Amino acid sequence: MTCYLNSLLQTLFMTPEFRNALYKWEFEESEEDPVTSIPYQLQRLFVLLQTSKKRAIETTDVTRSFGWDSSEAWQQHDVQELCRVMFDALEQKWKQTEQADLINELYQGKLKDYVRCLECGYEGWRIDTYLDIPLVIRPYGSSQAFASVEEALHAFIQPEILDGPNQYFCERCKKKCDARKGLRFLHFPYLLTLQLKRFDFDYTTMHRIKLNDRMTFPEELDMSTFIDVEDEKSPQTESCTDSGAENEGSCHSDQMSNDFSNDDGVDEGICLENNSGTEKIPKPGLEKITQEDIKKTHGGSSGSRGYYSSAFASSTNAYMLIYRLKDPARNAKFLEVDEYPEHIKNLVQRERELEEQEKRQREIERNTCKIKLFCLHPVKQVMMENKLEVHKDKTLREAVEMAYKMMDLEEVIPMDCCRLVKYDEFHDYLERSYEGEEDTPMGLLLGGVKSTYMFDLLLETRRPDQVFQSYKPGEVMVKVHVVDLKAESVAAPVTVRAYLNETVTEFKQLISKAIHLPAETMRIVLERCYNDLRLLTVPSKTLKAEGFFRSNKVFVESSETLDYQMAFTDSHLWKLLDRHANTIRLFVLLPEQSPGSYSKRTAYQKAGGDSGNVDDDCERVKGPAGSLKSVEAILEESTEKLKSLSLQQQQEGDNGDSSKSTETSDFENIESPLNERDSSASVDNRELEQHMQTSDPENFQSEERSDSDVNNDRSTSSVDSDILSSSHSSDTLCNADNAQIPLANGLDSHSITSSRRTKANEGKKETWDTAEEDSGTDSEYDESGKSRGEVQYMYFKAEPYAADEGSGEGHKWLMVHVDKRITLATFKQHLEPFVGVLSSHFKVFRVYASNQEFESVRLNETLSSFSDDNKITIRLGRALKKGEYRVKVYQLLVNEQEPCKFLLDAVFAKGMTVRQSKEELIPQLREQCGLELSIDRFRLRKKTWKNPGTVFLDYHIYEEDINISSNWEVFLEVLDGVEKMKSMSQLAVLSRRWRPSEMKLDPFQEVVLESSSVDELREKLYEISGIPLEDIEFAKGRGTFPCDISVLDIHQDLDWNPKVSTLNVWPLYICDDGAVIFYRDRTEELMELTDEQRNELMKKESSRLQKTGHRVTYSPRKEKALKIYLDGAPNKDLTQD
Repeated sequence: MTCYLNSLLQTLFMTPEFRNALYKWEFEESEEDPVTSIPYQLQRLFVLLQTSKKRAIETTDVTRSFGWDSSEAWQQHDVQELCRVMFDALEQKWKQTEQADLINELYQGKLKDYVRCLECGYEGWRIDTYLDIPLVIRPYGSSQAFASVEEALHAFIQPEILDGPNQYFCERCKKKCDARKGLRFLHFPYLLTLQLKRFDFDYTTMHRIKLNDRMTFPEELDMSTFIDVEDEKSPQTESCTDSGAENEGSCHSDQMSNDFSNDDGVDEGICLENNSGTEKIPKPGLEKITQEDIKKTHGGSSGSRGYYSSAFASSTNAYMLIYRLKDPARNAKFLEVDEYPEHIKNLVQRERELEEQEKRQREIERNTCKIKLFCLHPVKQVMMENKLEVHKDKTLREAVEMAYKMMDLEEVIPMDCCRLVKYDEFHDYLERSYEGEEDTPMGLLLGGVKSTYMFDLLLETRRPDQVFQSYKPGEVMVKVHVVDLKAESVAAPVTVRAYLNETVTEFKQLISKAIHLPAETMRIVLERCYNDLRLLTVPSKTLKAEGFFRSNKVFVESSETLDYQMAFTDSHLWKLLDRHANTIRLFVLLPEQSPGSYSKRTAYQKAGGDSGNVDDDCERVKGPAGSLKSVEAILEESTEKLKSLSLQQQQEGDNGDSSKSTETSDFENIESPLNERDSSASVDNRELEQHMQTSDPENFQSEERSDSDVNNDRSTSSVDSDILSSSHSSDTLCNADNAQIPLANGLDSHSITSSRRTKANEGKKETWDTAEEDSGTDSEYDESGKSRGEVQYMYFKAEPYAADEGSGEGHKWLMVHVDKRITLATFKQHLEPFVGVLSSHFKVFRVYASNQEFESVRLNETLSSFSDDNKITIRLGRALKKGEYRVKVYQLLVNEQEPCKFLLDAVFAKGMTVRQSKEELIPQLREQCGLELSIDRFRLRKKTWKNPGTVFLDYHIYEEDINISSNWEVFLEVLDGVEKMKSMSQLAVLSRRWRPSEMKLDPFQEVVLESSSVDELREKLYEISGIPLEDIEFAKGRGTFPCDISVLDIHQDLDWNPKVSTLNVWPLYICDDGAVIFYRDRTEELMELTDEQRNELMKKESSRLQKTGHRVTYSPRKEKALKIYLDGAPNKDLTQD
């Protein structure tokens, strides 16, 4: 909590009269909640300060009774303000109790506010009460501070003369006369509080400052000189309840300091001397302050620090003093423990029991081992994580029982099928098991109680028919994946353990026993890191020499094929492992109502629009009795047909573009050639796959399978088909090696990547592949028309995926397994059949963790920045070609409340002129926005955030005259007349007239200047306003367009009439179009406003500026009033900031 509160609480605690009175008050729990009772929480805090053995006592319960939350800890307030507010709260709580008048009895004094006529001597006066006396450190307008408290007190009661226009109307003289006005003390309280006003307001900088000037104060303060003896004898003082003589003498002082920059909590004791001796807070390490410590609080600093010095350099300056009346008859002693009232003794007992309980709990905490606990759920196969907290004296058997219950395995497996083993979660390595140590304390097993451990624990499980394997220290763990070359599958891992000094031959024997494969023909491939495959070929080499570590992954194959004799990098095994390591899983959201099934789309897209050919194909598929031909025959005929269509399309040349629009619109009228096939004749387990090779493109074949088969038999089918070459390409159709690649061990498609995922891959930082990073867009095809994706060995497989809840009707998801070395261009080609349009007519958006979407436009880059389970959204729309940029077009409405309105997305190309882009925008504006514009009635200009910038001329060329980038933004501005901007040497500024006599701003008017001359600007303003040149004053607007400012502030807040001759120098710096210039007539007087008019205008301006996101006035820090809530926490007004 902030230090100002701690300072006040310590001072009150060290005031015997206040503490004793607080102890005498008894809390009735039946009448009030102790949490919200301020006197009870103060009483409890004082009891703890006096009796607790703790080094420091928290004030959280006290502040909670104030109704404060944790945010109040960061609010800076004044200790005098807190004292007043807390005393008011105590008085409210103490009504109708013995302590009802306690605050007034201890802290309240009286003074007389008088005015005396200097002609007749008549005096008018009023009696006021006070709880503290505010003393000025430095008089207003003076650079010299008062040297002492006594000097400041004399200045406080120094009368002032009312003369001239300030004359006083004397009731006796019946006229205005010179008079003397001042204050006289009538009665000093028992506890005198002096507030040193170290916080002031600097009207030069318009900021609050702290005055660190030196002001001394004595240990004993003689107040007799501040009471006028005449007041004691005068009848006018008869209303006072105390005589001046009672206050004569001196008061003992108790000092308290506080500063905004110091927040150390209750970390030091404050001692209070009186005639009866000294009491200290009984805390170890606390000691009585010395006279030297007190002198340091007088303030002042060495050297020149200017008008005010840093608060950090003056954190001990006193700014609140409390003096106690020196009266042996009234000066009380602190109550000793045996003198406590009965209810305080009971409170002390309760707090001691609570403290002992906390102590025992801390002792338990000090002897508790806290370590991460992991467990692979035996049914769900999900790694669970928790924190095991076990006492160091608990045995391993008891710890297993605790972990077993913590992981909720009671209804899954029996407890005797579980054990705890030492585990390294980072390397996924089982370090050792604890056989025969079930009765060993956990403190010994874990190496004692530590704040952090360099290892974790794993709750290992087994089936009832299995036996736990022994893990010995020094062993390394190896996950062995069996590779089946014929099925082209990679099995789930089997764990074996070995020693680093074992040879490769011994390691093969070990694996042979574990997985029952012959060691003679066994090939072992070690994956040392991502995509680093190493064949172990030297039988006598040790595992350590081969690069084995604590946790390792190997792939094992033991077939007798010729692949064994090939070089490893040329072998089928290497290709399969390479594909396995580089395949990722993506979830693709297709656009709503993607047209047609796969067969409809593929057949017609590649055919070029002849629907009759599709029907012929369908007839040829059927036999005489209507039965279906073999799949091989279907595929062979389809391939030959599509080859001829591709060659035909190559000959058509540019005519292909005219047919593309027809293809897209006619998709839904095409019938699939396989729609009538029986689902029982479908090839259920064939996968969609492509291996693109450039060595022999003529031998490529194609395989097809319609989506209708999937819909008919969703339980056993997947979307299996080959992606045909794009209509852009003149090459023959691309296909795989006719090899089937079923998933490992018949698992679902997720297993193709789950077995190879590591912590490193899961924690890999995503690379943002967004249009903002791209300076241009690469074409999907090289100069010869060949797809860039054809130059590598690739894998692609897609199948429908159950949509998430909330995805909306009409949305379809694909789960895609794809080689991440594939380019974005080729990836889009693969998606063509599922989207239903060419890759040039849809866009790919990558979805990030915050559900933000960014378009991926770098078509020649691979998917290496993607990772497993990333999401992709497909949207229909023309994709960018090389040299094209997507541009967001906003309308600039200078005189509207919202001057920036989004219109549409457009595409601009490198080398295009501004006029050409305007010509392309006109039909789009008409169709999408309902704007009917002619090419000469609007302009384009630069947009920077919400600020209008450079006006683009019609002859400007993008990339040559105008820098352009992806996701660029421009303003479209509708012109009132003919375009005035003809060359780049001109300057267009937006002017707005301020009318002080009417307290209003006129609409914006554009002014086009031929140069940056201030004289020319004045002439232009004269032409549109009629204000004489010599009377025109102007100022540059501040902030974001439209540079809104309150009409209450504009007259004095702006830098009017800067002394410059050109606009492009300080303080204007107007070098580009779009700057805002306010101007006024200097002879026009500011309207005089009444308080009512000003308040009404302030409300209107506040409402107007809040709608536009601007503030009425600037404040470096929003200060919050200090409040204590008597009925608990406040009800927060959600409508306020």
